[in-house]
Amino acid sequence: MRAIQIFAYGGPEVLQYGEVSTRALRAGEVRVQAKAIGVGKPDALVRKGIYRWQPPMPAIPGNELSGVVIEIAGNTCGDVKIGNRVLVSSRELTERGGCYAEEIIVPAQSLFKLPDSISFVDAVTLPNYQLAGALLYESGIKAPKSLLVHGAAGGVAIAVIQLAQLDGITVIGTVSSNQKKIFSEAAGGKYIFNRNTEDIGQRVLEVTSGVGVDLVLDHLGGPEFSSNMSYLAPFGTLLSYNIMGGLPDDNLLGTMRSLGAISPAVRCFTIHTLDAFPLVRRNLMHRAIALAADGRISPPAATIFQLSNAIEAHELLDSGNFLGKIVLTP
Repeated sequence: MRAIQIFAYGGPEVLQYGEVSTRALRAGEVRVQAKAIGVGKPDALVRKGIYRWQPPMPAIPGNELSGVVIEIAGNTCGDVKIGNRVLVSSRELTERGGCYAEEIIVPAQSLFKLPDSISFVDAVTLPNYQLAGALLYESGIKAPKSLLVHGAAGGVAIAVIQLAQLDGITVIGTVSSNQKKIFSEAAGGKYIFNRNTEDIGQRVLEVTSGVGVDLVLDHLGGPEFSSNMSYLAPFGTLLSYNIMGGLPDDNLLGTMRSLGAISPAVRCFTIHTLDAFPLVRRNLMHRAIALAADGRISPPAATIFQLSNAIEAHELLDSGNFLGKIVLTP
């Protein structure tokens, strides 16, 4: 089969497309022929060799793949059958990565079956909804009535917006341009504001009738992280689920004490905490699949590249100049 491998860490140029040997199935395993492969920021971290869950070298990147089961290991695979449409998520595997390939061998029990109503391209966006569900309902925080999410044109943020609004949660989103504002609103966002041209604090107070939000979801970190606490309602929580802008450099506890009248909380979260709770993790994905099948969530259109053009896909990924999911097809 053909796949993308990395033999050394670096930029997009280290992604090498070529033949890779495969092997016979073992008991309980299936072979899935890829139809669509998701591209995301963890793949770039794997490529650079700085992912906390780095696969062994030479590595095949890729954390999500949708396709069709083309081989099963005898009668050891339960109710999984040849021809089943399935989603593979490396969150269900012992090693991350492995999806930038024409085929993948995985345990049958790790698969998620897909109904015909979900396209293969849309299917590889569903892990974003799984993560969004974890942020909203499995991060140890009381279910919020209102929230603010930054980067509201990004895949995870749009998933948060769509899921939260289904459950009656008021969602405010921030973006960095009018183009992203239009994109997020087209994906369902109701209160989307450009942080470069609008006073976000004032907008939060307007939307929440002067109360503030119960939850702020931040993936940036950096020097502005602590300022997010000013958006919180009493007993609200600022949740960090990434630090793309680096660690804050101020006195975080000092800021919290200065806002003592609202008793703010700060929490860090990673979905990898749910590695120890597989049933919870899988139920989040099952819910996302069911909502997508019913048309109640709708991922934005993807940008599609051929698997052989993974370098170009990663150049776009690194540039940040894209909207919607980047997807590879064999």
